Amino acid sequence: MAGIIGKKIGMTSVFSVEGKNIPCTVIEAGPCVVSQVKTVEKDGYHALQLSFDEKKEKSANKAEFGHFKKAGTTPKRKVVEFKDTFREHFNLGDVINVEIFSVNDYVDVEGVSKGKGFQGVVRRHGFGGVGDRTHGQHNRLRAPGSLGASSWPSRVMKGLRMAGRMGGERMTIENLLVLKVIPEQNLIVLKGSVPGAKGSYISIRKQWN
Repeated sequence: MAGIIGKKIGMTSVFSVEGKNIPCTVIEAGPCVVSQVKTVEKDGYHALQLSFDEKKEKSANKAEFGHFKKAGTTPKRKVVEFKDTFREHFNLGDVINVEIFSVNDYVDVEGVSKGKGFQGVVRRHGFGGVGDRTHGQHNRLRAPGSLGASSWPSRVMKGLRMAGRMGGERMTIENLLVLKVIPEQNLIVLKGSVPGAKGSYISIRKQWN
């Protein structure tokens, strides 16, 4: 595998050779700086720490200044560690850009989904609700109904589908096709949708055949 940090720009659509309208996501991917190289001898495993997106100097502390100074770069906003993902050898301070991807590559995208706040069972789990207002129903149309517990086990079982916080979870979308790579603008176009809102950071990992 190979990976890069990106920022979700938004969604659009492109037309295929057959004339089909394909929904896709545009991502600003890189350039990323190698801010730390972890080795088996020193850290117990091999990984590359990549940094992306400029950060104002007044927003960085001394520890961050010292960390990025070793790599010969300015402070960055987003730092992600890619473990055992690169075939090539990279050194501290090297720059990785979107050109590591090619058209028709398949990638896995990791990000944080949009937060929906506290939601009921109809939206969160797809419950159907009561439907028609029968038998005196007037304010119970979207309620979860009975929880099913009786004298045994006399408690609500863990994992029961109920109302609660929805979204805002780290998730991975696998096997997204790369439709287009635009190195001049550090853009990559992926088929389908990726988690997160516009402007959110995501991690893109390339699958090797």
